[in-house]
Amino acid sequence: MAEGDNMISPAANAPADGLAAGAPVPDGPRPELRRNVVVLGLSALFNDIASEMAYWVLPYFLTVLGAGPGWLGLIEGVAESAASWVKVWSGRWADRTQRRKPMVVAGYLLANIMKPLLGFTHGAGQVLGVRAVERGSKGLRSAPRDVMITESAAPGRVGAAFGLRQALDSAGAVIGPALAFWLMLAGRQNARLVFWAAAVPGAIAVALVWGMARETGGRHGDGASAGAKRHAPPAAPAPAHAPFSPALRRVLVAAGLFGLANFSDMFLILRAQHLGLAPALAPLLGLVFNVVFAALSYPFGRLSDRWPRKWLVGAGYIIFAAVYWGFARPESPGTVWGLFAVYGLYQALTAGVLSALVADCATPANRGRAFGWIAGVTGITGFAASALAGGLWHWHGAALPFEVAAALALAAAGLIFTLPARPRPA
Repeated sequence: MAEGDNMISPAANAPADGLAAGAPVPDGPRPELRRNVVVLGLSALFNDIASEMAYWVLPYFLTVLGAGPGWLGLIEGVAESAASWVKVWSGRWADRTQRRKPMVVAGYLLANIMKPLLGFTHGAGQVLGVRAVERGSKGLRSAPRDVMITESAAPGRVGAAFGLRQALDSAGAVIGPALAFWLMLAGRQNARLVFWAAAVPGAIAVALVWGMARETGGRHGDGASAGAKRHAPPAAPAPAHAPFSPALRRVLVAAGLFGLANFSDMFLILRAQHLGLAPALAPLLGLVFNVVFAALSYPFGRLSDRWPRKWLVGAGYIIFAAVYWGFARPESPGTVWGLFAVYGLYQALTAGVLSALVADCATPANRGRAFGWIAGVTGITGFAASALAGGLWHWHGAALPFEVAAALALAAAGLIFTLPARPRPA
């Protein structure tokens, strides 16, 4: 597949490491490192199956415990805030250490211990604690994992690598709710059974990373000879104070501005129900969205290796604005289905491609911090966006939050479009 493509360097660049004179030396990561892209993608698939199984039944489970919407908002707000702050810390630490794999393994392990523990909770406060730790563990693994993907991708294939991971992650978001739906039917609405069953795909995710992923510390995928890297002395940890380039700072500002527009998808479902959609059909909206998201993530990731990534991310933000404007002024309840499908198109254009754009703008010395900050900024502003949307909806009606979000998304697209075609790291 694309991640396995190999480039050949001139024989003159071959190191004096026992290779025959004139023998070609492959550039970029060795095969066992390029395999990381697939391994980390498959671990994301199984982890997201487990996560989405738990996510879709959690609101129902809270009602069984006697907790209302206020508790749901508090739990999800605290959980996402925890994830955002941990992402910033983990990104900084990924730049200080040569060992990224232990952080990724720990993040997956802790998350998949927490999910089945939800089945043993008996109060909303306990659920809050478990969810905060579970989402915080996502923050622990996210930036180091993205650094490993960047360092493992073949030269010129970074976009395809992130697109593949995102496609597999989104496929898990399709399988997970389907499994949860089946278990709820078979188990007579026993949400605890779903939480316990989530331990199976979660354990597979942990086993994949633990047993098959390879450490990439000191291998920055910068096109240097693989033979030279293999025989060179270990590199010292990169300094964590390396400055961000102007392009990377602009991407962070654009992501923060867009984060203020990107409030919780629960508001989209609530809007659809206000327009006449039966509550029982809400999971099917998620299915439509995730099928489009999963199907197009890898093709768009590969396309971003050929076209300037800023055009794809900017186009995604414009499509987001159009979708939210559609939710503000829907023509009929039936248009909701089409809007959710187009919403999946926006996600496919931006999720993996934005990660690749961040990798373009960062250096090996600050790559972890870059991934950590982009995740932290989007998480924190997303939480603020949900609070703002709730207030606007309450005081000014359902249309205004979507109109404001559409305007903010267009402004963020403008910032992205003004990036250089080939951003240069600092």
